[in-house]
Amino acid sequence: MRIYLFFVLFILFFFALHYLFYSRVIKKLLFSEKIKKTLTLFLGINFLLNLLYVLGRYTDIIGNTLYYLCSLSVGITFVLFLYLVVHEILNIFHKALKGVDHEKRRFFKQSGDSMLLALSTAYVGIGAYEDSKEPVVNVVKFGKFDFSIVQISDFHIGGLIDQTFVRHAVEKINALKPDIVCITGDLIDTSLEYIEAAVRELDELKAKHGVYYILGNHEYFHDPLKIIDFAKTTKMTLLLNDAVTIDALKVNIVGVTDLMGYRMQMLMPDIDRAFEGINSAYPTILLAHQPKFIEELGSYRPELILSGHTHGGQIWPFGYLVKLQQPFLKGLHRLPNGSNIYVNSGIGFWGPPMRLDSQAEITYIV
Repeated sequence: MRIYLFFVLFILFFFALHYLFYSRVIKKLLFSEKIKKTLTLFLGINFLLNLLYVLGRYTDIIGNTLYYLCSLSVGITFVLFLYLVVHEILNIFHKALKGVDHEKRRFFKQSGDSMLLALSTAYVGIGAYEDSKEPVVNVVKFGKFDFSIVQISDFHIGGLIDQTFVRHAVEKINALKPDIVCITGDLIDTSLEYIEAAVRELDELKAKHGVYYILGNHEYFHDPLKIIDFAKTTKMTLLLNDAVTIDALKVNIVGVTDLMGYRMQMLMPDIDRAFEGINSAYPTILLAHQPKFIEELGSYRPELILSGHTHGGQIWPFGYLVKLQQPFLKGLHRLPNGSNIYVNSGIGFWGPPMRLDSQAEITYIV
């Protein structure tokens, strides 16, 4: 029921945004009627692609090329929103020029509209180009361990993140020859029936001391109990408020379920239970999907916390909104209690296939 409500709100919001853009922007452009009709047609097609995105996101009936356009249309809709905000600010400025010569006011408005259209086009083009790049390997030096860790997060397997994408990521990770691999949530983002083969590509990961996986918030939207049962048939070790001690490396790996569990009233995080089985003589690595989980630490002080969730903001300036909810956006940070947290920008993406001021990454901690 919640997922259907989300779809309805999603469609209503995007319809309202497209209508506002037509009535507040296109109708008032000081361009030729032909250009205005072309922009109106583009706006209608973009909204239609928005609707198809909802259909394609949770089925496999739309081919990859069309689905790419549908996904990109969501990014274009975000740009329409930004355009609308800036346009209304400029409109206030334009109204303040009432005492200025009519032709000069007309010139200022045409120049402002032309600039915004050009910037918006560049914004979408650069964002799509940046997202098309291979994930980078970010090498992080962390002196407290004498073994290597690869962290990946936020695959969001489904749609454009398909079996080929996962296979290439696995090859890149295996080339690093890590001691352990940690997958910090949002691995699965559609019904398992469509992506089982893609997820099973992760069984080809070669880590000397195991691959450890925790749930992210998106797993809660796609039958998490079914995902848990499936994960147990893979070579990954799923940590559900559990701990694993690796004596060969003298380290504890602790994994907690996501904060979304509180809202869903299932699979709630339990840090006390998670730390019960650790060897207190060894340092501890905590896997927690959201950086915000540091508020749950209490007296626990793991040497390193590995998180994701933020996508590094994914598309500027949305990182500023993320920072209103999460304490860190990306990178390595030291906490007041002496712990360290690394926030991975994500290897995949959510929503539009766009990135600005954020790069898909594989973290290699040495």
